[in-house]
Amino acid sequence: MFPDLGEFRLISSILEKSLDLKKETPKYRDWLPVGDDAAEFDGWLATKDLSVENVHFRMDWSTPEQAVEKHIVSNVSDISAMGGRPHLALFGLCAGKNWNDETVQRVSHAVAEGFAKRNIALIGGDTVSGEVGMFSTTLIGEQVAPTRLLRSGARPGDKVYVSGTLGRSAAGLWLLQNRPHGYEDFDDLIQYHLCPRIQEDMGARLAATGFCGGAMDISDGLSSELNHLSLSSGVSLEVFGDKIPVDGRVSEMCRRYGLNPMDFAMDGGEEYVLLFTASAKNDIFSTDRTLWNVYEIGSVGEGSGIYMVEEGKRRIVKAQAWSHL
Repeated sequence: MFPDLGEFRLISSILEKSLDLKKETPKYRDWLPVGDDAAEFDGWLATKDLSVENVHFRMDWSTPEQAVEKHIVSNVSDISAMGGRPHLALFGLCAGKNWNDETVQRVSHAVAEGFAKRNIALIGGDTVSGEVGMFSTTLIGEQVAPTRLLRSGARPGDKVYVSGTLGRSAAGLWLLQNRPHGYEDFDDLIQYHLCPRIQEDMGARLAATGFCGGAMDISDGLSSELNHLSLSSGVSLEVFGDKIPVDGRVSEMCRRYGLNPMDFAMDGGEEYVLLFTASAKNDIFSTDRTLWNVYEIGSVGEGSGIYMVEEGKRRIVKAQAWSHL
């Protein structure tokens, strides 16, 4: 039993719902250093994300549960983008000095429940206090199919896809920052920004098809990730403006407030849908839209650079999205 001290009580509350550690080794074994959404060592996929109060979440906007869920999703999305499923986690908590006891307890319960409901075993971590709150997770998963999804996997002739509509998180952030008249009408966008719900098994499903090439999650914005994919694969990418799947609610919001929906779709971060390529010879994603619900947005070519085709004109796309520094 933990001693009756504040830190130990907090650790105990986090671990009380932790799953047992299963002694199962990865089926597919390989090694991959830094450079993708996750590293790989002897078959295990490993990623790490930090969420800092007033940078990635705000307690005056989010509930403690929403802040924790958003943090966990950001890690799970990285494992998914590699075609894997998460199994193990190391979690670090810095409790903000402005947090009261109730906030700390709600955070600890959300951490325990957030990992447990995803069948992720919490195997270690640390707790401290500081001027602002922070969550830190090292998430370990495994490759579940022979095909690996890598940023370097795009090939000339591939088609380019995204696994969902775009712009919701950035639109939600804009609403929170600007609070225009009637902004409450778009609470669904706000809630997506505060606590995104994603297809957490999408990467594993894509890898299982054996048809995918390059892949990564859209955490820093489509314009930024297209450039990452192009540079990592040594290819050019051409996308079509009329094929970018701007979320319908984002378009509605932009019509009301006189904004450009493409700004949110191209440059908004924290989407957590996947950007991926697949051979043009395979039409699995276009023949069964009800199964996949993905959107073809362009193609892969020789050379380098990102190009947008709109109204018959071709222009260079520069990375305009979020930077952490």
